[in-house]
Amino acid sequence: MSHAHASKPRLHHLAERIGAAAALDGPAEAVAKWARGAIPKGPVKDTLAGVPLGAAHPLMIVLPIGTWTSATLLDLVGGKESRPAARRLIAAGLLSSLPTAASGLNDWADTTPASDSVRRVGAVHALANVAALTLFGASLAARRGGDHGRGVALGLAGMGAIGVGGHLGGHLSYAEAVGVDQTAFESGPQEWTAVLDDTALPERELRGVEVDGRPVVLARTGGTVHALAGRCAHRGGSLADGELKGECVVCPLHGSEFRLADGSVERGPSAYPQPVFDVRVTDGRIEIKALDAGS
Repeated sequence: MSHAHASKPRLHHLAERIGAAAALDGPAEAVAKWARGAIPKGPVKDTLAGVPLGAAHPLMIVLPIGTWTSATLLDLVGGKESRPAARRLIAAGLLSSLPTAASGLNDWADTTPASDSVRRVGAVHALANVAALTLFGASLAARRGGDHGRGVALGLAGMGAIGVGGHLGGHLSYAEAVGVDQTAFESGPQEWTAVLDDTALPERELRGVEVDGRPVVLARTGGTVHALAGRCAHRGGSLADGELKGECVVCPLHGSEFRLADGSVERGPSAYPQPVFDVRVTDGRIEIKALDAGS
């Protein structure tokens, strides 16, 4: 028997099975559709997506997980005198879990309905985290009611739910690239490379080209030609299929706006800027190359 292919870890196998569970599609997409309509575009959505920081959800999850883990450690080794601190930590985790859940819901809603696997795994990830929230809420109530033993048991169950939710969240990030900069490896050509006839790019229009197998979007505004990576940093949408808005290009998938001059984010949900390239016109041909280091 050949052992060339090592067996996958059980938890990874579980995530893949969840990703194949079509029965989750109906309720999951209903929730995602509601979220897309309920979260207003603009500053609220940008904040939840992490535009001001570069990423929001990965930073925010530290708070509930950290406080609940600390409370559990106090339960196990802290003794009776640590019980008030454990209660305060659980309460802090409950409060911080609400904006954390909102940021995760925003990220997940923007991935559907394009990806079946992400929709399904994200739904179960959310259910596991809601279960953890409920269990720690019940744990705090039991402790305040004088039943410390029951509170500890509920807290341990909550940590189990956190473990499941955390693994599925990691799967979404590392296996499904949710919240990852889709242009992280877009370096561009190192030498000047002709990509399009200058006459083929009218004023205030977008043109998509390929350079070394990677999409690039070109735009001309005020006589100046701009070139950016053609895949949106947010979820990989084709910017060539988007539109120009002032001095920005707007992604057709989720409406992220990037400044043509430097690729910076004018409006999210993208938390990452768009790579830009040096551009020149030589002998009637538009040429691009990667920006020099420090540019």
